[in-house]
Amino acid sequence: MRVLGIETSCDETAAAVLEDGRILSNVVSSQIALHREFNGVVPELAARAHLQKIYPVIDAARREAGVKKIDAVAYTRGPGLLGPLLVGKVAAQAIALMEKIPLVPVNHLEGHVFAAEFENRLEFPLVALIVSGGHTDLLLCRGPGRYRVLGRTRDDAAGEAYDKVARLLGLGYPGGPVVDKAARRGNPKAVDLPRPYMPETWDFSFAGLKTAVLYYLRDRGSKKLGLDEIDDVCASFQEAVADTLVTKAMAAARRFRVKSAVIGGGVAANSRLRELSAFRGQELGLKVAMPTPRLCTDNGAMIARVAWHRLKAGAVERRYRSDPGLPVRSWVRR
Repeated sequence: MRVLGIETSCDETAAAVLEDGRILSNVVSSQIALHREFNGVVPELAARAHLQKIYPVIDAARREAGVKKIDAVAYTRGPGLLGPLLVGKVAAQAIALMEKIPLVPVNHLEGHVFAAEFENRLEFPLVALIVSGGHTDLLLCRGPGRYRVLGRTRDDAAGEAYDKVARLLGLGYPGGPVVDKAARRGNPKAVDLPRPYMPETWDFSFAGLKTAVLYYLRDRGSKKLGLDEIDDVCASFQEAVADTLVTKAMAAARRFRVKSAVIGGGVAANSRLRELSAFRGQELGLKVAMPTPRLCTDNGAMIARVAWHRLKAGAVERRYRSDPGLPVRSWVRR
């Protein structure tokens, strides 16, 4: 079974072709350069860029896969930015209509869970931590399509906090990679920063941690930070984020008595988060699955993987359906 997956939830235009769940192609066109001067994603500019790139990216994915016929097309229904989501939906609808194949809407967060499955055997039930620029979600997964949202961020997502701290330090956009790089050179104990554990809940909150960095810089007055000091702030901030995320995920795994966990999303490419997750998981006897870094960020392969599971299970009608009224969703309920 060959599935074309299309992902346009934010600032990556992506398409991939899978055959029986195996990646034949995975093409991603990033908009980082477009949004860098604004220190964040501008939704209208993102939608226009998707319009320009969507069909060239899909064509490139199909050429790279070396197949002419596909059996289904999947697209990201949400959550994400409304304009970009609509671009992907309409492109998928057009392909389904022309080729008379099933159209499969996929939840973006579910895609991040199954991105780990390309290189790991997922053992359900499991706890999934999805961490990106727009999401910090903790899920209990009992199987494909069977999820319970345990907690979410109440303010800034973890990746968003990285971007804001990078801006405070003058490191540029996107913040995740530059803070990670600087943190590897710094001392994670140099700055005493809080851990927003949010006791009695499974929720997260990173706005206060970002503000703590702001106050630390403010209290220094006009004294400019040296390069070593910037590295120390990055290391201390990154340690606080990773410690909070991993502590909550491991606590959820113990509470719900699961033996496996998945860490997914763009921030899952972070070196300290990966290292600490593996270490704490080993301490608890917990199997921790993470996608390879290139599959942590948004991509079409993860969307196609979810659709492949649904098609294999017979959860999608095999006859052609255009679903013209199927809405995209910029948010998802608990």
